[in-house]
Amino acid sequence: MSAETASLGAEARGATGKGPSRAARRAGRVPAVLYGGADEPMSLSLDRRELVLAVEKGGFTSKLLDLQFGSDAQRVLPREVQVHPVTDVPIHVDFLRITADSKINVMVAVIFINEEESPGLKRGGVLNVVRHEVELICGAESIPERLTADLTGLDIGDGIHISSITLPEGVTPAISDRDFTIATVAAPTIHVDEEEGKEGEDGEEGVEGEEGAEGEAGAEGETKEAAAEGGESGGDKKDAAKKKG
Repeated sequence: MSAETASLGAEARGATGKGPSRAARRAGRVPAVLYGGADEPMSLSLDRRELVLAVEKGGFTSKLLDLQFGSDAQRVLPREVQVHPVTDVPIHVDFLRITADSKINVMVAVIFINEEESPGLKRGGVLNVVRHEVELICGAESIPERLTADLTGLDIGDGIHISSITLPEGVTPAISDRDFTIATVAAPTIHVDEEEGKEGEDGEEGVEGEEGAEGEAGAEGETKEAAAEGGESGGDKKDAAKKKG
């Protein structure tokens, strides 16, 4: 389940719109909105540095928070954080009011354990993660911190499905019509170095060329020797004819 609920200071904003939002950002605050439940939506602002620290801890949108308004507090779940396209600094946050009977959809991270106990990974296989997060439906007070996938015994070609993961009581996957895949153990990919292949081909061609040149040189030598022998034989016959005459 989720760890101890953290708190975040907030102030109500009277004015809304682009102008007041820009003024809040210039003052080092981040505009936000609180909605849900029976109450009307409420415009807020948060201290930028405090918000950045909370976001950088990870899992910000899957953890409950207590927004502090002076001495009052409201249990909320962050639903969306908009960030600056260049600096990645938060520029707006949406919060959902939470009550004891609230049912919510939330993305929860998956972690993998016992990689050393997987025969497939030991033989050089690769863990192919299909889903780093899984969408769950649960009560606001029952959000798991993480889902744990055990790789023990998995060989190449095996996979982990959502049915292989133990979920807390009252927690169900948002996808309920199939036993979807979380990860698989894939066979290793073998890469052939193209340059080495070309060098091998060039070497073979060089050997063939040398053998061909040697063959041609040998043939030419044999032809010349045969011609020389023919010439000598012809000369001997003419000398013999002269002597007879």
